[in-house]
Amino acid sequence: MPVIQREHILVASQVVDNVISGSAFEFARQNELVSIGCCASATGAFLTITSGADVVLEESPIVVKAAGSWPIIPDEMYYSDICAMGDRLVLRLRNGAGTPTVHTIVQVTPI
Repeated sequence: MPVIQREHILVASQVVDNVISGSAFEFARQNELVSIGCCASATGAFLTITSGADVVLEESPIVVKAAGSWPIIPDEMYYSDICAMGDRLVLRLRNGAGTPTVHTIVQVTPI
């Protein structure tokens, strides 16, 4: 199962348009199930998830965990969607305050 891991340190008012931009798995190569976990080291960070035409998560606060922590698989993989071949997976981060570190994991399972 392919996995994408990303770490971002967000500065004031920063927006990351797509956490997985440039990844080999940004566009679904076949029908696949994606499972996503995301956590931040402090409050103030927000996440939006879209998969093709599907809105998986409207902009919402990111779960806060201790600095340096990553989402626990499978317990903290809170979001999932079925991507059709060719769909683009977009995980958008926005920082509202402070400088949180955001850890994101995406698991891709062909179906």
